[in-house]
Amino acid sequence: MSSSRTRPFAILLLLGAVAGLLFASVSTFDFAQHLDRQVHGLHCSFIPGIIAPDASGTSGCHITLMSPYSSVLRSRLWGGIPVSLPGMGIFAFLVWRALSWLVAGRDDDRAGAQVLVLGSAVPVAATLVMGGLALMVLDAFCKVCAGIYISSFVSAVGAFGVFLRLAPPGEEEQEQLDEDGLPLPALAPRTSFLPMVLALGAYCLVPAVAWAALAPDQGRYVGTCGSLGVSDDPHTVLVPLDGHAGATAAVEILDPLCPSCKGFETRLAASGLGPRLDRKVLLFPLDATCNWMVGTTMHAGACTVSEAILCAGDQGPAVIDWAFAHQDEIRTASEADPEAAARMATAAFPAVRDCIGKPAVRTRLNQGLRWAVKNELPVMTPQLYVDGTRMCDADTDLGLDFALGRMLDRKGGAR
Repeated sequence: MSSSRTRPFAILLLLGAVAGLLFASVSTFDFAQHLDRQVHGLHCSFIPGIIAPDASGTSGCHITLMSPYSSVLRSRLWGGIPVSLPGMGIFAFLVWRALSWLVAGRDDDRAGAQVLVLGSAVPVAATLVMGGLALMVLDAFCKVCAGIYISSFVSAVGAFGVFLRLAPPGEEEQEQLDEDGLPLPALAPRTSFLPMVLALGAYCLVPAVAWAALAPDQGRYVGTCGSLGVSDDPHTVLVPLDGHAGATAAVEILDPLCPSCKGFETRLAASGLGPRLDRKVLLFPLDATCNWMVGTTMHAGACTVSEAILCAGDQGPAVIDWAFAHQDEIRTASEADPEAAARMATAAFPAVRDCIGKPAVRTRLNQGLRWAVKNELPVMTPQLYVDGTRMCDADTDLGLDFALGRMLDRKGGAR
């Protein structure tokens, strides 16, 4: 067994790896649930299982899971392969190696300690990348992710501690004798570095390959969720968003203060498929002050911001970007003061000051709602219609890259 020289750090490594394995497993489980194309609550707690899964769709865990950074190979597999899956493999590897060190390790096994350092450095590197994206790009705090990050650093401290506490080079351990003076069984052999590196790779790759092989076929659902009945726009209620010449025509239904709409735009931009779409937007504020199809206001201020977008003319897309960037503050201010959204919009875009609230723009917004009724659109956002074909709701989040790519290929849109 390892001596007291490295044992405390090996125990620290084991505890960090076990915690990391738990948090990565919870994240992978939450991801896997969505493969049935239904809505599921997410475990968003530092102690998963203590509180009920969150199904609101507004938590930092939801924003992170649905972001384009939560998985890889999304265009080839519906949802892709979650990055937490190889994370599970790395932490499982560290659990194995930490236990091996505690049970049969030797304090002059420099290659074995190097394997521990290498293995623990991988999740630390992933933490720096993923944590940076969550903080700087997504502006979201995911408690389960934070658990993985903390576990990564704890494991790394343990691994580096083991390495630094190794017996100095040239200091061989003394042969151990039993009470009768006879030699005890030989010390455990030193670790062979290359096989352990290959084992680390296998711990990461084998689960990913198995996931890809066993993932359900979602291709049969693409493009099966309805279509637009009426495509003409006599009252000019559709706001041009992209203007990509030769691209496939698309209509997007959005609420400028809808977090899910903002997330959809982030995923679409990351997918690289945006230039293949010539999008127009139908504004559908989930705000009862103007939308008579909703019973209660979900996004206070959305009607006013929608008017600002219509008033802005060619600057409409810029107003949408501004609204996405300030959603929380606009909603919060509008809940306290119904006039707050108008003040904020006119401060950012002075040209809309004499238009917001006027009968003409309110009529145009109402005509857009009637266009939605004429097409029997569901009362929800976001929605996307590609050349008149509706993208299924389940495909607007994790399955966006997979489903939209196939819809565009079928339509023959520009590449």
